[in-house]
Amino acid sequence: MPQSLVKNYIHIVFSTKGRYPFIDEQIKSELFSYLAGICKNKESYPIVVGGHVDHIHILCLLSRKIALMNLVEELKSHSSKWIKTKGKQYDKFYWQNGYGGFSVKSSDVDVVTNYIQKQEDHHKKVSFTEEYVNFLNKYNIEYDERYVWD
Repeated sequence: MPQSLVKNYIHIVFSTKGRYPFIDEQIKSELFSYLAGICKNKESYPIVVGGHVDHIHILCLLSRKIALMNLVEELKSHSSKWIKTKGKQYDKFYWQNGYGGFSVKSSDVDVVTNYIQKQEDHHKKVSFTEEYVNFLNKYNIEYDERYVWD
């Protein structure tokens, strides 16, 4: 077979260190655009980037040329450095160790896109901790609670 044909939709989730609410109105939209730009530069087409005050959701088409862990490393390291240039209130900004990466069926892309776009409303009812544990359970991912939140 002469071609490598791949279409992997990935829903990436990660939070600020200690789930501190750094992602405020002042930085939110520019941060989402910045993260989308990193995805594009890594040939991982971003469908939607969103989140709430303490975490990020990214739905993208993962490039066949990069491992998920490398994409997340690029997203977190570059955006962390960038955020720290945005003002004194972001001097102590860090992303939490780790991330969640969940495969999404083509038929569910619209559902996940809508979910990410409605994060503000969603988190009026559900905390990030509850949301993340629900994802882990939905995807049958075994985890040790002691290491999920460090």
